[in-house]
Amino acid sequence: MIPIKVAAPGPSEPRSPASAALQYLQPGALNLSALPPLSLYVHWPWCVRKCPYCDFNSHEAKGELPEQAYLDALRLDLEQSLPLIWGRKIHTVFIGGGTPSLMSAAGLDRLMSDLRTLLPLELDAEITMEANPGTFEAERFKSYRESGINRLSIGIQSFNPAHLKALGRIHDGDEALRAVEIAKSTFENFNLDLMYALPSQTLEEARRDLETALSFAPPHLSLYHLTMEPNTVFAKYPPALPDDDLSADMQDMIAEVTGAAGYEHYEVSAYAQPGRRARHNLNYWKFGDYLGIGAGAHSKLSFPHRVLRQARFKQPASFIEAAKRGNPVQEEHEIGRADMGFEFMLNALRLTGGFDPNLFGERTGMNISAIAKALNEAEVKGLIYRDHKLIKPTELGQRFLNDLQEMFLAG
Repeated sequence: MIPIKVAAPGPSEPRSPASAALQYLQPGALNLSALPPLSLYVHWPWCVRKCPYCDFNSHEAKGELPEQAYLDALRLDLEQSLPLIWGRKIHTVFIGGGTPSLMSAAGLDRLMSDLRTLLPLELDAEITMEANPGTFEAERFKSYRESGINRLSIGIQSFNPAHLKALGRIHDGDEALRAVEIAKSTFENFNLDLMYALPSQTLEEARRDLETALSFAPPHLSLYHLTMEPNTVFAKYPPALPDDDLSADMQDMIAEVTGAAGYEHYEVSAYAQPGRRARHNLNYWKFGDYLGIGAGAHSKLSFPHRVLRQARFKQPASFIEAAKRGNPVQEEHEIGRADMGFEFMLNALRLTGGFDPNLFGERTGMNISAIAKALNEAEVKGLIYRDHKLIKPTELGQRFLNDLQEMFLAG
């Protein structure tokens, strides 16, 4: 059966969420034996200042933010999405941005109350909120914790004042240290985001950033190589960056230092103490489901015979108006069979420990023979290891991950 392609209704034709749900439950091209775990992503679109490397859907806050109008729209968005996820529990929640820590304590409390009212959250759901130094206030973060946030993800990027300035961050090194101290004293579970291969950064400076972060014994570390993303200031005016050899030396140093400190490198950019892997992110890498609400948020939702992708209106004002009209979804389409293998492998190959081959069938509704040709080629090139219980990228495959992932693109 040929999968249907569905364009989201235009502004003048809001579609009933219930009728949409019935449509997606019709017979289709796939056969999923069970639905995957479901996560919720909530997008907060504002930040104090747009960073020159950032290609996320974030907008500089100018004047007073329309916090109440946006929270109203988030609730409407969620209410209108409920028929698509009836009966499914939410395992993890991630509030990202932008800078969600710009939200007032009362605003966050209201958001969490709405989520608990409308959704069946798992009792031990991991509920993460992103925060940036420069927006840290100890009392406000205690309020966030009391509202139900149980994991904080802090965008440090660097502790070096010169590098922070080059990255356009609003905080300095002292504020970065203070932010981690507040997080550590307020939250038992937290993540630190760091970047490396920064403009003019030396190997020793990268090591110092990492060792400073490790001195706080964070349960989780995310370490990102700075990349030049299209449509950013850095793409237009590229800074002087470390060359490939120096970047590789930094990666080797990171592997050595985190390993010696007892951290497990379980995903391309993620390092965790034992038992502290990011459950929300793991659901992405294992091709789980997620409902995304808020400006520009993306969703991936499975049904017994199809997998759906959605994207909300990106501009906050457009999103708020669309939610009021009853349809904040701007784009909507099914993942076709020809693209399913690539979509799965794009995520699963990020896991350094690999995945059980049975997971492919569970999450895509297809037999793994659909990607046998690419698997064979990758194995011959030494980019993956596989047996009947495991498929995982080799060390070479991890080094050339983009090339490995592209092998699974439909020809």
